Amino acid sequence: MTTPRDTSPSRRTRANGDGTVYQRKDSRWEAAGYVLAPGNTLAKLTEKIATSKRGLPVPSAQGSVSAYLTYWLENVAVHQLRENTHTRYTACVNRYLVPGLGKKKLAKLSAKDVRTWLNQLRTTCQCCARGIDARRDEPRCCAVGACCSKRLSPLTLTYIHSVLKSALEHAVREEQIPRNVARNVLTGTPRPRRFEPLTADEARQFLTAARGHRLHALFELALHTELRKGELLGLCWEDLDFDRSAAAVRRTLQRTSTGGLITLPTKTRASERHIALPARCLQSLKHHHEEQQRERHTAGTEWQDSGYVFTTPQGRLIDPTNLTRTFTTLLRKAGLRRIRFHDLRHSTATLLLEQGVELVVIKELLGHAHIGVTATVYAHVRLRLQRDAIDTLSTALDGPANDKSTRDDGDDPPLCGATVH
Repeated sequence: MTTPRDTSPSRRTRANGDGTVYQRKDSRWEAAGYVLAPGNTLAKLTEKIATSKRGLPVPSAQGSVSAYLTYWLENVAVHQLRENTHTRYTACVNRYLVPGLGKKKLAKLSAKDVRTWLNQLRTTCQCCARGIDARRDEPRCCAVGACCSKRLSPLTLTYIHSVLKSALEHAVREEQIPRNVARNVLTGTPRPRRFEPLTADEARQFLTAARGHRLHALFELALHTELRKGELLGLCWEDLDFDRSAAAVRRTLQRTSTGGLITLPTKTRASERHIALPARCLQSLKHHHEEQQRERHTAGTEWQDSGYVFTTPQGRLIDPTNLTRTFTTLLRKAGLRRIRFHDLRHSTATLLLEQGVELVVIKELLGHAHIGVTATVYAHVRLRLQRDAIDTLSTALDGPANDKSTRDDGDDPPLCGATVH
């Protein structure tokens, strides 16, 4: 009688450690594998079998972390991220991840490796690690024995950690590793970046200095609608509905290293929104449209009809960097401290919170995907408002107690109470 063993094709010779699969004389199949591990080898084998039964793939990546990160950037992230974001990811990988973890095997990377590397990165002077001081014409740090201790901020460390998590998450999806070890490392939640928004008086002072400027309508719109810089520069006249006093935010303008000035979809799906326009902004936009028509007549054949609300005198797109320069000049003219253009957005949200506007309304105006983002960014404002409210209540509660003339010895409540504003 012919058995499957007799008809099987010629077997190749397995290397040491590959294990084997064969059919026994009783027609049953038997497999044997090798586990290279110190201590209790049987326990390691049992763990691998249990892992396999849970549906977790066996690690197949034999290359280094550096090789995988290069593959991920060139074949995966480039299709999922915006160009500027991909550029930042690439810089993060080349500057931190590859020098720190690049030589390790992807399949053998552990949470302990990631945590040890992050702890080292947290305490390392960047002038020493990246050779910044050695490239200076006149060394003033490590090269002269006087370390400046320029360390990475908690926000930067969190960003580096998030890039690693994103890369390893895709390796899990492609079943190259069984789990994302970076997710098992906790870096803590860094404090939000501190910003100094304009007060109501400073905002009025700034708008006064911007009055008469050809982009006055842009700055007024920024302080009333919380639009981002790119969203303001990406507005088209077709996005404005003067009859309904509203604007549709559909795109953002950015400068990229390869495409130059281009318009892209909004930052997130929640950022694509409709916003109400106040009467003064509508009036400023109508005046701006008239001025743009005069500029178009003056430019003649040099005018480039782009359809955008805010353009150069020749109708071209405004570079975001040039808008920042104009903004800085107006701050100096108004006698105000230097802030970022993005802080106009924070200023509007802070002023709305101080006026008692609900957080969910501000979240919609800002275009945040989740209200938790809004609550986190403006936590300090809410805390100050809570303190003011508690102080007001304390004053109201202390008032009748200190005023003996309003006391009543009876059990009935007083005829009038203190008003809480």
